[in-house]
Amino acid sequence: MNPLELTGARPGPAFTVTFDGRRIEALPGRTIAAVLWAAGIVSWRTTRDGGRPRGVFCGIGVCFDCLVTVNDRPNQRACLVPARPGDVIRSQEGTGHAH
Repeated sequence: MNPLELTGARPGPAFTVTFDGRRIEALPGRTIAAVLWAAGIVSWRTTRDGGRPRGVFCGIGVCFDCLVTVNDRPNQRACLVPARPGDVIRSQEGTGHAH
């Protein structure tokens, strides 16, 4: 059974964020990582050495694998930052300062 049905919880109305120019629907209370995952996006950063893809690894803000640029602020941990209406989220290459 769906946990939302068990608790009678109803999320607030969806809103839109942008990821690399693509409009994505988000639900209130979700982190940027959760919004990206729900949209089928599992990688949004590349490493400084080798350009290897990264997304969420630990999910609790310890490992820094999930870094994204949010509203022109690089190095935001997608697993901790709540998505907000109108957020402009970009994939991050290396340190995020080259864009």
